[in-house]
Amino acid sequence: MKNRIVGILVIVIAAFIGFIIFSFNRAMVSIVETSCSHGPTCPMWGTIDFQTNFSIGIMLIVAVIGVYLTFFGEEEKIITKIRTFKQQIEPNKITKGNYKKILSMLSAEEKTIFGKIIDSQGSVLQSDLINQNINKVRVTRILDRLEGKGLVERKRRGMTNVVILKR
Repeated sequence: MKNRIVGILVIVIAAFIGFIIFSFNRAMVSIVETSCSHGPTCPMWGTIDFQTNFSIGIMLIVAVIGVYLTFFGEEEKIITKIRTFKQQIEPNKITKGNYKKILSMLSAEEKTIFGKIIDSQGSVLQSDLINQNINKVRVTRILDRLEGKGLVERKRRGMTNVVILKR
């Protein structure tokens, strides 16, 4: 979810908490008025004040978090990383030199798989990426991460996938 929407949701929750505090406080005052015969010196009044102040403090903290998320919270930077990856590549040329900056940002296994895709000129069967060191499940998870970063795309072909390098 976007931070602005979450912030508004948190503010609404804080308002709901405020309503509950108000309702509870009115009920408690009514109960203390009927049951306490000492008047304002009764210790129950001090308890009500403490509970009210404590709960209003919690509500204010939640409201401040909501305001922060609504007006000052930063959006996730995943999208900018994908754009950065795409801008660093020379168009229509698939070589490891063109992808050097991207390779420096990947883990060792991701570099291995991504390098095999580059070596095959940008298109390879997923089954061809499996070797003795990286099993089928691991290759799938690595491709999931690469796909999430916007570097590759998988297309179903029969019983396997074709992994295509995004430019």
